[in-house]
Parts: sequence; C-alpha cells; structure tokens
Amino acid sequence: MRTAKTHTRSTWGLAALGAILASSTPALAAGIGQPEPWQMDRQVPVTENARHILHFEVALHWLSLGISLFVLALIVYCIYRFSEKANPVPSKTTHNTLIEVAWTIVPVLILVAVAIPSFRLLRTQLSDPKADVIVKVIGHAWYWSYEYPADQGGGFAFDANLDEDKQPKLLGTDNDMVVPVNKIVKVQVTAADVLHSWAVPSFGFKIDAVPGRLNQFWFKADREGTYHGQCSELCGQRHAYMPITVRVVSDEAYAQWLTEAKTKYARLDDGSKLADAR
Repeated sequence: MRTAKTHTRSTWGLAALGAILASSTPALAAGIGQPEPWQMDRQVPVTENARHILHFEVALHWLSLGISLFVLALIVYCIYRFSEKANPVPSKTTHNTLIEVAWTIVPVLILVAVAIPSFRLLRTQLSDPKADVIVKVIGHAWYWSYEYPADQGGGFAFDANLDEDKQPKLLGTDNDMVVPVNKIVKVQVTAADVLHSWAVPSFGFKIDAVPGRLNQFWFKADREGTYHGQCSELCGQRHAYMPITVRVVSDEAYAQWLTEAKTKYARLDDGSKLADAR
C-alpha cells in the first residue's frame, strides 16, 4: 500500500515538475526588444555587434564551467589521494617545478585565448563606418532628447518622456526614436546636467552620456520592431523612469515618419512647438 502511494506521489510530482518546466520554457527564453518575466538570457540580438557579444558570453560560460569542473576534480582527487587512510605516511615534498610552471603558463594561455575575441569585438565597436543616419541623444534629469540633423533629412528635435499608460510598464515613451532597418545608425550621446547612460540591450549598445562630452556609437539593426532600453547610470531621484524606445522600420516607413516629424516637431521662433501653437 505504501509503495502504491509513493508511486502515485512520485507520478504527481513528476507531472507537476513537467508542467512547471513546460509553462516556464517561454519565460526562460530571451525577449525580443524587451525583458520577459523570469528571463535568464540576453534579449534576442538584432545587430551583428549584439550577436558577437552573446556568442562571446556563451563561450565564457562554457570556459568557466570547464575550469570549475577541473578544479572540483582536483579537489576530489586530493581529498582521496592524500587522506590519512590512503596516505598514512605524509609526503614532505614542498615544491614541484612542473606543477608550478603549469599553473603559471596555463592561466596565461587562457587569458590570451579570451583576449583575442575580446579585442576583435572592441575593434568592431570602436570602428567608425560611414553613417546612413545620425541621431544626437541628450540625457536630461529625467528624460531624453533626440535631434535629427537637417543634412540627414531631419532638421528637428523632440523630447521623449515616460508614458506610464504604455506597455511594457515603465519602458514606453510618448515619442519614440525611429531609425530605418539595415542602415548604419550613428548615435552621438551627451548630457545636459548629470551622468546618464543610453542603453538598448537588443542592439548590444550601452554608452555613457557625459555633460560637456560627445560620445559616439553605431549600430545596424537587421530586424524591424520596437526595442526598449533604460538609462543605465544612477542619475538621481527618477533614474528608474528614463526609458528608451527605438522603432526600427522600413525605408518607406522611415521616409514617411521624417515627413510627419518635420511638422510635428517643428518649432516657432520663440522655441515653442508648432503643434502646440495650433
């Protein structure tokens, strides 16, 4: 009777575990353009730079796992090999040249192996390709401003504040930054007051906004969609309420948005918006 009950409980336990794993599988997967509940991985990368970061991170995880298992095996071996029972007469050896050379050379080789893809990734990030679109981003306490230069088809600027009615919660803005798909977008970032940081995980993009300094980065999104980020530098009371929303659209949709934005964000001589004056 007890065996039957135990079997029944085990069956229900396995079924419950299976249900939990089945229901949590989508949650464990990375989100597209926004975080997901119980997410344990990076967001889906939509730029080559973000993919390189993801691959490099996965390689580091496997390397860390291999080193950890190797060290664990050494510890278990030492516990068994040099226990009082297995080794009643303790060794008086104090030095082993081969081991000392190995534990110096092997870590150096590991660091060199890690440095090669790391420097390659940094070179890609710091390269300066010719831009198809340039957007200047200015961090304020506590919102973002975006400027599209006239020589790039823009000639307007707008502010992007938190819109608490939009989803995902605390990540929507009243005005979105819009860029075309498969185009090199150069983002120039600065700040008007204190340190901020403009970061969009799906782009593999994070750069500090420093007052009096213009930092620069670039990305090329290869997938249309809406991508969210946040200020990633502790910048004051409402640091948690500085979301970033970037919409990646087709060339046709981007050209149409530019036309509409020139009217929507046009300013009068006194600095007020034309749309507000109407």
